[in-house]
Order: sequence, then structure tokens, then C-alpha cells
Amino acid sequence: MNETTALEPAGLGPRLGAIVIDQILFVLVASLYASPSATPWPAVLVLVVANTFFLGLFGQTPGMRLCRVRCAAYPEDGVIGLFRGLIRAVLLALFIPAIILNSQGRGLHDRAAGSIVVAVPKP
Repeated sequence: MNETTALEPAGLGPRLGAIVIDQILFVLVASLYASPSATPWPAVLVLVVANTFFLGLFGQTPGMRLCRVRCAAYPEDGVIGLFRGLIRAVLLALFIPAIILNSQGRGLHDRAAGSIVVAVPKP
């Protein structure tokens, strides 16, 4: 696997699909201990914790797995680790950094964490 194909940015559609799936899951989990309509911050806390854990250790959230994308360290590939996962998750929770993309499709949260979202090749 060469570096240019391994780090080909994922399309916007699968990335948005993964975020929507994850948000639904995070709101459902947060609603187990708080009403999302009365207290919105628990869903954000679940987003930060889950993204830090899943991306830091496995490179994919459940939504990313379903949409066949993964988060990789940039430019070296591999998982980003918990600290970089936390940086990425906190900035993703702010939302604005996620919509400011560069020519590689990397948002501010990806650039700050040294990561890139790439497509997972079909088996």
C-alpha cells in the first residue's frame, strides 16, 4: 500500500453520513442519563469521550465503520492515539473547525490533531 493511496481523503458524503450516525448514537446514549431537550451538554460530552476513545485507539467511530471511512494519523498513517483523539474531538464538538476544509479535505480539527479522514478500501 503506497502512501498516496493510503491517505486519499474520504468524500464529503461518507464523512457527513458517519457524523449523522454518530450524533444519533451519542444522543441516544446521553438520553439514558439526561434529557437531551432539557440538558444538551451530555450528548456533547459523549461525543468527546467516544471520539477520543474510538479514534484514539481504533481509528473509527461506529458511524465511520458503517460509512467505510477511518481517521488516520497524517502523514504517517496509523491510529492517532488518545491525546490527539481528544484534541480532534474537542474541536469537532465546536463544529466550526469541521466545516473549514483545506484542499486535502482536512478540517481545522484534523490539522490540529495531525489526522485525516480516509476511505476504507472495499475487501
